[in-house]
Amino acid sequence: MKPTFKFLLLSFISLFIFQGCQDNDDIAAPISLEVQDFVWKGMNQYYLWQADVPNLSDDRFASQDQLNVFLSDYPDPENLFSALRVNSTIDRFSWIVKDYLVLEGQLQGITKNSGVEYGLVFKPGSTTDIFGYVRYILPNSDASTKDIKRGDLFYAVNGTQLTVTNFSSLLALENSTLNLADYNSGAITPNGKTISLTKTVVAENPILVNKVLTVGSKKVGYLVYNGFFAEYDTQLNTAFGTLKAQGVTELVLDLRYNSGGSVLSATRLASMITGQYTGQVFAQQVWNSKINAFFEANNPEALKNKFADKIGTTAINSLGLSKIYILTSRSTASASELVINGLKPYMTVEQIGDVTVGKNVGSVTLYDSPTFGNENRNPNHRYAMQPIVLKIANSAGYGEYFNGLTPNYLLKENYGNLGVLGDASEPLLSTAVGKISGTAKMLKQSSEKSEIYFNDSKSIDGIGNQMYLSKAPEGILKALD
Repeated sequence: MKPTFKFLLLSFISLFIFQGCQDNDDIAAPISLEVQDFVWKGMNQYYLWQADVPNLSDDRFASQDQLNVFLSDYPDPENLFSALRVNSTIDRFSWIVKDYLVLEGQLQGITKNSGVEYGLVFKPGSTTDIFGYVRYILPNSDASTKDIKRGDLFYAVNGTQLTVTNFSSLLALENSTLNLADYNSGAITPNGKTISLTKTVVAENPILVNKVLTVGSKKVGYLVYNGFFAEYDTQLNTAFGTLKAQGVTELVLDLRYNSGGSVLSATRLASMITGQYTGQVFAQQVWNSKINAFFEANNPEALKNKFADKIGTTAINSLGLSKIYILTSRSTASASELVINGLKPYMTVEQIGDVTVGKNVGSVTLYDSPTFGNENRNPNHRYAMQPIVLKIANSAGYGEYFNGLTPNYLLKENYGNLGVLGDASEPLLSTAVGKISGTAKMLKQSSEKSEIYFNDSKSIDGIGNQMYLSKAPEGILKALD
């Protein structure tokens, strides 16, 4: 975003003759409607489905006054934002926030969090009651000091059973007590244990586990990577340097709990896994017709994300692999799916686990500023939007995975036996290791797999299922010189 989006917007203004209120930019909206005005103009400019929303049409309003009349029907900016989106079955991921400081933190993995990262599942035989299972504990969090660990189950908060209608409010409490349970042949049985938790501001390092397993004569790297946060890209590169120094020839990349993040980080991760495709296309972007026309006319290369060999001036530690094993779940989304899909034209990708979310679209943060960038923001409020602005495909042009990416080997997590992350006996990792050694048979799905996945902690906290650009492609600057 930043300077590139400024140049981009100015170019759009000069290249396109917009009708309607775009011809009346010298007339400011009244202060009472300034947030709504920002919402409409930002969505009109960038929204991927702008052409499919009649109220976002360039000629919808002949003047700012007409636009103001329309905006006055939406005193709540959130309601306006919702009204300007296409059907939620198509656009499942656009969102708006009242405080961009919180949003900026979330996109870098900084949240107010108890430290318990969990999944939520329907209780067997119920369509209303749910239970939680602990996926992992965040280091340096309140939970990291308590007697709670991966594999623990909880059925209630403060003694109240979790349901599809109350889970959000109960799990949002800053101070709460989890009521724990045991898993007995499919039954969730309260065990009388409780854990009191307090939410604090926590910065999650997405590199949770990075180790090497010896499998016969092979060195197998295992990396649990839980978020594409650009601030940690150099640490990720260092982690790959460690794997490379130990001579790994195989890699198991665990993206089960990675709901996405930066497109740039995803491209860098793909470059670390490979290394032999520098300069070739990893992914291709498609924006709305106005923006896409500009790119195609001035710099079509700017629509391409390419494999790289450097992060700034630092060489990328690449493994040069031709095959990879990737573990997935119903929470694997966005930038994680981008990595899987983007690598497929270049190498063998063995996906083990569950079907992914199916988010093949990306967003960018829009602020209330003359350029929609983060400089010269309106000081009267902190609203910001994260609308879907592009669709993304791999180098072969494939990006139609709206219903998720299906694994080669379907193996859902066993809530009664999650195992320890990084332990060779953990069910999904052991399956991958067995595939590498050629000795594994697929684990039989137990009756415990009949439960239906419902939600997870990252989605509830508002940071889940993200794939975003931090700025427009660099190459566009040259086209505008």
